[in-house]
Amino acid sequence: MLEDSALMSAWPTPLPTAPSAPRRPHVVEAHGRSRTDEWYWLRERDNPEVLELLRAENAYADAVLAPQAELREAIFNEIKGRVRETDASAPVRRGDWDYFTRTREGAQYAFHCRRPTSAGLPDPAAEPGAADETVLLDENEIAGDAPYFALGGFALSPDQQHVAYLVDFDGSERYTMRFRDATTLLDAPDSVHDVYYGLTWSADSRTVFYTRFDDAMRPYQVWRHTLGTDANDDVLVFEEPDERFNVGIGKTRSGDWLVVASESKTTSELRILRADDPTGELVVVEPRTAGLEYGIEHHRSADGSERFFVLHNGDGASNFKVAVAPTDAPGRANWVDVIGARADVRLDDIDAFAGHIVLTERANGLARLSYTTVDTRGSLGELRPIVFPEDPVTSWLGSNPMFDSSTIRVRWTSLSRPATDADFDCMTATLTEVKRQPVGGGYNPADYETDRMWVVADDGVEIPVSIVWRRGRSRLEPGPFLLYGYGSYEHSIDPTFSAARLSLLDRGFAFGIAHVRGGGEMGRVWYDDGKLANKLHTFTDFVTVARRLVDEGWTTPRQLVIRGGSAGGLLMGASTNLAPDLFAAVIAEVPFVDVLTTMLDATIPLTVPEYEEWGNPSATVEEYERLLAYSPYDNIAPVPYPAMLVTAGLSDPRVQYWEPAKWVQRLRAVTTGSAPILLRTELDAGHGGPSGRYDAWRDEALILAFAISAVT
Repeated sequence: MLEDSALMSAWPTPLPTAPSAPRRPHVVEAHGRSRTDEWYWLRERDNPEVLELLRAENAYADAVLAPQAELREAIFNEIKGRVRETDASAPVRRGDWDYFTRTREGAQYAFHCRRPTSAGLPDPAAEPGAADETVLLDENEIAGDAPYFALGGFALSPDQQHVAYLVDFDGSERYTMRFRDATTLLDAPDSVHDVYYGLTWSADSRTVFYTRFDDAMRPYQVWRHTLGTDANDDVLVFEEPDERFNVGIGKTRSGDWLVVASESKTTSELRILRADDPTGELVVVEPRTAGLEYGIEHHRSADGSERFFVLHNGDGASNFKVAVAPTDAPGRANWVDVIGARADVRLDDIDAFAGHIVLTERANGLARLSYTTVDTRGSLGELRPIVFPEDPVTSWLGSNPMFDSSTIRVRWTSLSRPATDADFDCMTATLTEVKRQPVGGGYNPADYETDRMWVVADDGVEIPVSIVWRRGRSRLEPGPFLLYGYGSYEHSIDPTFSAARLSLLDRGFAFGIAHVRGGGEMGRVWYDDGKLANKLHTFTDFVTVARRLVDEGWTTPRQLVIRGGSAGGLLMGASTNLAPDLFAAVIAEVPFVDVLTTMLDATIPLTVPEYEEWGNPSATVEEYERLLAYSPYDNIAPVPYPAMLVTAGLSDPRVQYWEPAKWVQRLRAVTTGSAPILLRTELDAGHGGPSGRYDAWRDEALILAFAISAVT
């Protein structure tokens, strides 16, 4: 186990004086009920006092965390030492070219490269652009000296002659679309501003479809741009008027169809267009029906016959099933089921190749892959699992741009094993490793153990918990433990490897993921049982898991740290209100903690589409009371709260910076304890935190040092 001399004193004694924002009471009213918010004014983004407060909070956090500087630097160097700083990703074949990314020691961002497939695998140690390799895009060059940079999209034209890409310099997720010639490496003069995620080329390699957002940051329009023309001449292709629905644009792997998807949290409506007819009319696949979710994948046989595979939850198939439909009449009336719904298996996705389809499934809380053959009539063979050499693992489909291939790229990992890229031959069922994530610093997978435990909730439901620790950590006496959770949007937190996490494990920590209800780990029922009227299950599940870890002797309240971000930050706030004496420290990253006030304000970005996740408190008193019952900001009690590290992003469009800022102010005002409550705001970034990899490693080192110091 590693030892750190910096752990002699976790915090300065006495603590410096924390910033205190003036109280300016504001009454929030709904349904004849009133709540007073003393720090409502912190949403005044242009108020100089707000920025002054955020800077003061950063300075205060720096002062409180100063004794951890040596530990932070040690962890940063450990992370850096485990990562191969100069490396190349596993190449992805597209025709005669292999595409991959490079990293170089000292460079914050990636290099996007290609080379002829005949040249073989790229040398990980080579310089970007060496020999017969072309650097299509150098993110470092584009970023320049900007404090923040994000590449939001990188789309290659079908003829591989042009690249469309998205850039963001402040974390607001308001991208500018640019174009580059893949041969001359020169950017075209045309650019398009205020673009959202999603870039799709038509078959002509001259037309690009993209999405735009409204004032609430909801992607609601699809536009068409022709390369070499002025953006003012772009054409609006589709607009979604319903504020509950987001719009996206994509293309089938076959390259034959463009797909425009309008989707709410519970309902889908797809429109299709032949990719070789970019100015044609969109055709609705199946009109929206409340509660019906569906997606399509195109399949074309060697004889030219074609069909759509439809993944849907119709007819009560809560875990989804697969149907086949003709492309000239793809509506629900013509859906013929070919893979039925299974109570114990959630179908997450379907991917079609010339002779096979691949299913992404979820069973027993783990993601897995299955495949089967497809004949010229669209009939399926026996469904078989893709078997990996290590078990249990989380597996998923990698990048597979080529439709006419019987070999597919897959990836797998576990809490103790780094990610591996491999090619799976669907004809012979053989797996060929292409690249395993290199991990330095003396890492040996045999040094770590993993386990899956099941914790019974008060209502009898079993909650899965994934755990990893360093071999030799004594089970005879409790030790430090970091418990992670999320539990919203049917998003699954899979047990995957983290090189940074080893710095915790090597210091005697165990790490666990509580797969609480509200996520998707155990199928659609798991999600439904942790949303809307059932949302409290998410928080009580997490607290139940934490108590079980203490009861089983894994840890003690004095040694237990919890962590979550965004909706997982809501989980941190609600769980801490439920059991403030159960945790030694809380790490809440960009936390969604002012739930009720935010959901009452339809002008805040992303509020209206969230009604189907949290409820609409403006609609009924019942929904108002339900959100009020767990909103972390509204349920702070005069009890000793644990040490807390809270983060925010000034440009964050998903969780506005003022939510964590207000929460920290009220926590400090109400707590009866003396543990530090810290706020660190990225003033040049958004929801995802720092953008450069070295900056991200330093940020992670700060968080891990906080966790370690809080329980020492």
